[in-house]
Amino acid sequence: MRRYLLATSFLFASVALTWAADFSLENLTWTELRDAIADGTTTIIIPVGGTEQSGPHMALGKHNARVKFLADKIAEQAGKVLVAPIIAYVPEGRIDPPTEHMKFPGTISLSDATFIQILEQAGRSLRHAGFTHVVFIGDHGGYQKDLIAAAQALNKEWAGKGAKAVAITEYYTLSQSAFDDALRAKGFKDDEIGTHAALADTSLELATAPSMVRQDKLSDPKSAIPQNGVYGGSPAHASGELGQVGVDLIIAGTVSQIRKFRDGE
Repeated sequence: MRRYLLATSFLFASVALTWAADFSLENLTWTELRDAIADGTTTIIIPVGGTEQSGPHMALGKHNARVKFLADKIAEQAGKVLVAPIIAYVPEGRIDPPTEHMKFPGTISLSDATFIQILEQAGRSLRHAGFTHVVFIGDHGGYQKDLIAAAQALNKEWAGKGAKAVAITEYYTLSQSAFDDALRAKGFKDDEIGTHAALADTSLELATAPSMVRQDKLSDPKSAIPQNGVYGGSPAHASGELGQVGVDLIIAGTVSQIRKFRDGE
């Protein structure tokens, strides 16, 4: 009997540790979530990705895999934070006639108005669950203004009601300007760093979701031309080691902004 009780206690403890160490809202039961909120976990990250082309060497779900990885790391370091399911459908350009990434098969696009409504309604749902601090982070540049608009609308609606929202655009700008500066300091030029699916973008993916990168295609000259969806640079010298520099910048900067948000700064 004693052996059975010890085994049972170990099983229950293992289950508790499993969900307690998992920052994904969707992996909790409603009672586990209720208890986490009661224990003070009242901040929720809504991670926004996107489904778009990223050249012949990166999978269409690049942004979704990356923002999930980073959101979990951010939640872990910020403390008392959970991560909502990824929003994978975002504005990517006009569908007909196609513009931007919609010129390539597999990209999925929403209108800005529809996207903002999704953000707002997700925020309302999470506030209803008991979260008091709703954080939007987005891995793609084109919709940052929409994240801000949704947070502003929710704050207007929630004024004086004990909840607030924020769009932490530093998450994205750190992956761009600060990371690009770090790469320049290592001797890389802008015509290799690029703006989409080139050195910087691909290195970040190799550091966060390497299975999304077809590494055998990195040195293919056809993987570095606009006609194939790579803009402003080349992925040839991308590496997870380089990407980790950007990962560290993004996590540290976003955690800092979340703490300021919760402290009311």
